[in-house]
Amino acid sequence: MIPRKIGLIGFPLKHSFSKSYFTQKINDLGIIDLLFENVELRDIADVFEYLSEHDEFIGLAVTIPHKISILPYLDEIDDFAKSIGSVNCLQIRNGRIKGYNTDAIGFEQSIKPMLKEHQKKALVLGSGGSSKTVIKVLNLLGIETKVVSRNPIEDMIGYEALTPEMMSQHLIVVNCSPVGMFPDEEAAPNIPYDAVSDQHLFYDLIYNPSQTVFLQKAKQYGAETCNGLNMLHIQAEENWRIWNQ
Repeated sequence: MIPRKIGLIGFPLKHSFSKSYFTQKINDLGIIDLLFENVELRDIADVFEYLSEHDEFIGLAVTIPHKISILPYLDEIDDFAKSIGSVNCLQIRNGRIKGYNTDAIGFEQSIKPMLKEHQKKALVLGSGGSSKTVIKVLNLLGIETKVVSRNPIEDMIGYEALTPEMMSQHLIVVNCSPVGMFPDEEAAPNIPYDAVSDQHLFYDLIYNPSQTVFLQKAKQYGAETCNGLNMLHIQAEENWRIWNQ
C-alpha cells in the first residue's frame, strides 16, 4: 500500500521546520500510513507536473516563492485566501486542489495580544505573499499600513524614502522580507533604527535565527520584539486540521 503524504513546496527549503515538526506529530499520534515530504522545486509549473505523478498527497504547505504564483493553478480558492491574494496551504481531494491562507490565523493570534492602544500605524517591510497576509490582518484589526519595498509600486515606498519621522509615526514594524534569514543571518532591512523607541513593536516573520539582527537592533532601542515561531506553530496546526478534515 502506498502511504498518504503531506508536504511542503517551495525553494529553497533548507531553512524549513515543517518536515521535522510534522514527522514528529505523525509519530506521536501513531499514524502509520502518512508521510511528510519536502518538494523543493523552483518553478511553479514543475510543482504541478510533480503532483500529477504523485497522487498520494492529501495536503501541502506552500512557502517562498510560490504563495502568489500558485493561484492560477488551483481548482478552488477559499474566499478569505482569495481576498488576500495569497495561499500557504493546499487541500487535495480526488485530484482537485483547494487553496487556503492559514498564515493569517497564525499572524493574528500571535500579534494581537502584543498590540497596544497607541499603535495605530504599521510599516510592512516586503511586498510578497506574506506581506499581503500581514496587511490584510492588520487592516482587519484597524491598523493603517504602509508597505516598504525594494521595488515600490503604487502606494508603496522605497527603503531610501523611509525617514525617522515616518518611523516615529508607525509604531508597528513587521518584516515580511527574507532579509536576515538563515544562512544570511548578518543582514537586516535598511531602516532608520535610531528612530526606534520603547513605543514600538517589531515583529519578524523569520524564525531562524530566533533573534534576527532586525530584532536585535530594535531591542537595543527599547522596542518590544517577536519572531515568527509562534505564528508558524499556529498555522501548522491549522494546516493539519484542513488536511485531515
